[in-house]
Amino acid sequence: MTSKKRVYFRLLIASANAVVVLSDFNNWKQQSLRQQKKGLWTMWITLQLGCYECRIRSTVNGATAPRPRSCPMNLDRRTASS
Repeated sequence: MTSKKRVYFRLLIASANAVVVLSDFNNWKQQSLRQQKKGLWTMWITLQLGCYECRIRSTVNGATAPRPRSCPMNLDRRTASS
């Protein structure tokens, strides 16, 4: 069984100019999501199995949203694919 899993972030934030994820899996450094079309932001990432705390931050018209959205993640062996 694998100890890693590919995770897909897909967010719909229509008014955003930029969207980033900050997490303990990336040492709380910003990782940018790509805009696929107006308002649709995506990113693939490979992570070790485990529990993670994430924050999603968006920028609209040059201003960062006042509170990042929280998204706890639990990647365990039951959800992992080989």
